[in-house]
Amino acid sequence: MTSTPGSAGPTDATTPPPSERPSRGAQWSPTPRPAPVRRFSPAERLVHRTTAILMLTCLATAGCLYLPSLAELVGRRHLVVTVHIWTGLLLPVPYLLGLASRAFRADLALLGRLTPVDRAWLRAVRRRRPARPSGKFNAGQKLFAGWIAGATLVMLGTGLLMWLTHLTPLTWRTGATFVHDWLSLAMGTVIAGHLWMAATHPEARRAMRTGFSRPR
Repeated sequence: MTSTPGSAGPTDATTPPPSERPSRGAQWSPTPRPAPVRRFSPAERLVHRTTAILMLTCLATAGCLYLPSLAELVGRRHLVVTVHIWTGLLLPVPYLLGLASRAFRADLALLGRLTPVDRAWLRAVRRRRPARPSGKFNAGQKLFAGWIAGATLVMLGTGLLMWLTHLTPLTWRTGATFVHDWLSLAMGTVIAGHLWMAATHPEARRAMRTGFSRPR
């Protein structure tokens, strides 16, 4: 710590030696900022965006079908049913097309495997520790992705049982309707939590929007 003439106290930095001082006439240049890191490829962002549109459309049309106030407000029930069915059938399509992307397949491999780092992340969350180690995806993101993938398959299967009434007995359709209704409510709740998390993490939104994130 050194004092400079006219200062009331010590400064925060020491005076550099003469060999490290800039020569007269030399212009000072700021330290270059680290380059953004590529996090998602264009194919991955397209898969995510398309899946999000289809999923939100499914949930919105489901609300119009099951909530009387929305049903009266929207009307045109047959059109709503048609949109709901076809958006549900199209939900797996972005995923299947995304398999052509090497980056998408690499991220799927990461999402489908829990590592010791993920278990440490879960322990930190359970004990409410601020330091939570993670790789490209944390354990919470991996659990969310796995749950949504499994729930989507169940919703697709039960939806087909409800739609193809001439191919299944009544007891199957009754059970499928029960599972479909309650699972749709659970999916809506989980996706609302996902949207809330995205709203509170602008850097994550930036990475999904542009493909790049700032290095930590």
